Amino acid sequence: ELTVLGKAQEFFEICDLEGKGFVTRQDMQRLHPELPLSLEELEKVFVTLDADGNGSLTPKEFITGFSQFLLEQIALKNDMVQPSEGETTCPVRYEEAMSVDEDEEFQFSNLMDRLGATNVLDDETDVKQLWLQLRKEEPHLLSNFEEFLVRIFSQLQEADNEKNELECALKKKIAAYDEEIQHLYEEMEQQIKKEKEQFLLKDTERFQSHSQELERKLLSKEQELEQLVQKQKRLEQQCTQLLSGKEETKVENTKLKLTNQELLRDLERTSHELSLAQQQLQVLQEEASRLHEEKEMEVYRVTETLQREKSGLLKQLDFLR
Repeated sequence: ELTVLGKAQEFFEICDLEGKGFVTRQDMQRLHPELPLSLEELEKVFVTLDADGNGSLTPKEFITGFSQFLLEQIALKNDMVQPSEGETTCPVRYEEAMSVDEDEEFQFSNLMDRLGATNVLDDETDVKQLWLQLRKEEPHLLSNFEEFLVRIFSQLQEADNEKNELECALKKKIAAYDEEIQHLYEEMEQQIKKEKEQFLLKDTERFQSHSQELERKLLSKEQELEQLVQKQKRLEQQCTQLLSGKEETKVENTKLKLTNQELLRDLERTSHELSLAQQQLQVLQEEASRLHEEKEMEVYRVTETLQREKSGLLKQLDFLR
């Protein structure tokens, strides 16, 4: 049987030279040089194998049916062989090679394969029981029952094909809807990203401008402080030189004290201005921190709103599905 299956596979490849995946009546005629069968006999074999009547044979239909055909031809040839003279033989008929149950199982399996029942029925038990009952009790009705099965399975196959076509069309529509929703979702994501980038860019530019202004003010105050420190150092040096001088006058001492007091007042005023500048810097930093928090809250609110819109779109998508 394995050899016969291999031969049937080889015959299918001979018929299907183009690699279509099925065999037609014209393809079947290519076996004429390979088998001792006429074109009319090949046509009958094709009609027998084409149980669903769609004008083509799938690999399963061809290999299964043609293997059965080859086995029947081999069995017929074995029945026709006569033993030679002088040989002690025990004639063995094909019916005696297998039990009655095995023969019935074989014939019913062959019938179901020809009808393509495996693609339609999940359970063949009921059909098998009715077929066995007719075979035993009403054999003259068996052919009518098989013809009835041919029509029924042909209609079932057509219904299954229509169902597959409808499922395919439905899948295409669902894929189209999914693609459209995905496109809308991508556009929404791009819009969200664009608006978020614009918002962050404007806020960042404003914050950078404010920060640069604060840095300029702080640098200016630092330069003023540095100048005051340098002036104080010069005055201290002058005071030291005056104190270390041997000929100091009371006027000079008084002038030096006045000058020193004036410098001290300038230093206090400068320190006060520096303290005010530091306070302003702290206020500006707190304002910048508050702006940053407000920006994060705004981004959170925008993101939350977009998330709700996204959830609504997903619910609509589920509804469309």
